Amino acid sequence: MHTRPHHPPTPTRKRVPLWDNARWIAIALVVIGHGILPLIGEDNAAYSVYLFIYSFHVAVFVTVAGYFAKSGPPNARALKQILTDIVFPFFIFETIWTVIRWVLSGGFDIDYTTASWTLWFLIALAIWRVVLPYLVLLRYPLIIAIVISIGAGYTETIDSTFALTRTFGMLPFFVFGWKLRQWQLTGPWLELRSAVVWRWRAGAIALFAAVLVLMPVTIETLRDLRLRRFMLYDESYEAIGYDEPWSGAIRLVLLLGAMTLAVAFLTLMPRGAHWFTPFGRATMYIYLLHTFVLFPFRETGLLAGQQPFWVLPAMIVFCIGISIVLSLKPVRRIFRPLVEPRARWLFRPEPSTATGTLVLPPESGRR
Repeated sequence: MHTRPHHPPTPTRKRVPLWDNARWIAIALVVIGHGILPLIGEDNAAYSVYLFIYSFHVAVFVTVAGYFAKSGPPNARALKQILTDIVFPFFIFETIWTVIRWVLSGGFDIDYTTASWTLWFLIALAIWRVVLPYLVLLRYPLIIAIVISIGAGYTETIDSTFALTRTFGMLPFFVFGWKLRQWQLTGPWLELRSAVVWRWRAGAIALFAAVLVLMPVTIETLRDLRLRRFMLYDESYEAIGYDEPWSGAIRLVLLLGAMTLAVAFLTLMPRGAHWFTPFGRATMYIYLLHTFVLFPFRETGLLAGQQPFWVLPAMIVFCIGISIVLSLKPVRRIFRPLVEPRARWLFRPEPSTATGTLVLPPESGRR
């Protein structure tokens, strides 16, 4: 009697609730930052909240992306994921925004070299993923990434074409996320006793409280310093108005401060599963779709000028609601072809080509 060989089930990667919690809360902060942007010109309270959020939320978002990035030699599956998860969605949504601008303004101008609104992140993420395996071959990748970021701010030849200003500027956050994975801190952190965890969290809360208090107290000075433009990593120092040799020190302080706040943010994340934990799977849906909801607020004068005090908290609650609704399964099911296009028809059945792959001769015994 012949029996079929038993094949063990393919193990599925277990999701860690802490990281899904961090993903969703970070993307909710992204939505809030975009939602209150029209208010910051006239409202110091809104500007203080905006600067507080921007002091760490982009760092968290990019750090988490770097944490889950693979630094090994890219195989066919990894390259295909870059296409289906990043490149294809970029072209789809950039085309949609081109059509929207055409309908509203009457001028049809398609330009895939300049990302619309939030789509810069997709370009940057694709470049970071491709570059990371090469960068980590070097001995001090994080320090090198910081030097690249600071140096890029001194030249105006690096501009927003293909989101290069932000790609170079925020590269340290991505490498920092990869380093956190190498340090293997998640396991020990999840096993710590609650009393010890809350000691760390108390320090994180104190740090965030200090930043939150500092913002409104120094808000006029921060406006004069044009700190917001530094936090966007989208311009050279000279374009912002700083042509001094020490201008890069401002970016260095912001980078190190944002990394510190990112770690503090992660220590505050719940370690277990909660009602919003499943929403952490939908961050790309929220990121790509929330801009269409907020577009009317951005393009019209609805929030222009001085607003009643309640508008700021109302917009924050509204943005949290957007982050919840766009995380729901029905929304993901409807928009999956746009956000997660599989495009199986576009790929060859086998990744290898007729010429095969280059096979190196075996290494000799010499060292």
